Amino acid sequence: MVTWVVLGGGLLALYVLIYYNLVRCPKCRSSLKLTGKTVIVTGANTGIGKACALDLAKRGARVILACRDKVKAEAAVYDIRKESGNNEVLFMHLDLESLESVRSFAETFLKSEPRLDVLINNAGLARGKMSSDGFSIEFRVNHLGHFLLTILLLDRLKQAKAGRVVVVASEAHRWGSIDSRVLSGVATKNTGWSTFRPYCDSKLCNILFTRELANKLEGTNVSCYAVHPGCVFTDLSRNMKFWQKLLFVPLAKLFFRDAENGAQTTIYCTVQEGIEMLSGRYFSECQVKEVSASGRDDALAKKLWEVSERLVGIA
Repeated sequence: MVTWVVLGGGLLALYVLIYYNLVRCPKCRSSLKLTGKTVIVTGANTGIGKACALDLAKRGARVILACRDKVKAEAAVYDIRKESGNNEVLFMHLDLESLESVRSFAETFLKSEPRLDVLINNAGLARGKMSSDGFSIEFRVNHLGHFLLTILLLDRLKQAKAGRVVVVASEAHRWGSIDSRVLSGVATKNTGWSTFRPYCDSKLCNILFTRELANKLEGTNVSCYAVHPGCVFTDLSRNMKFWQKLLFVPLAKLFFRDAENGAQTTIYCTVQEGIEMLSGRYFSECQVKEVSASGRDDALAKKLWEVSERLVGIA
């Protein structure tokens, strides 16, 4: 009996240690208000995006939820308005898999909204499938769609006093690589490790995109940051197979962060004052972190940018 009590106490102590060091994230301490400012958050109908949108709405921002699913997005708008007391929360349709939809969103936004202060490229998925035109879904949505969206909205961001672009990347970028297959948007087979590999590749694309964007924004009033939200239990698991969910979900509920904790570094890079000199850098736990060697490759970042321009038709 004593052995079981000791074992149970040890496991509890281990969990508490893991929780306070890995699961619980440092909070963004800034109390900055955003009244009068406009923010776009992609994929804001659930998870990290929704938690981030709620925080920014509480700060008084006009928040645009750029989402694919109208029903879920409108429900999120209702929830955020109710909890924040801010009615300046709106839904605009955006399907990042479709470049046509990205262009339509940008055109509608630029015609209807007079300003843009922050663009948060939050939406992401891990599905291991091909898009309708032959691109890897992860490459198409996590990188290419956001790349085009950012380019189309840059001029409006430059009109703000201090515009920002925040890109939700991941520590998974350390397992990614950029080669001819990635640059041509080729997906791997949807089995085993290769299911996750395109996601890692797309997150490395996020890091390199942010790095090159910072170079191109040098001398302007717009800064950009890549962020790692931590291991977060969100709807990203919705695309897993049933047997994968049986293994993943119980562990995720115990050891992964909730959406509010996962949103803290994104919020930090959105509102924290005085970090403009760190444009292009990678943040985790509300502080600057070093990226992988591939993520520091300026030549690769430039090449990815050039290929992305060609793929979205703006080269």
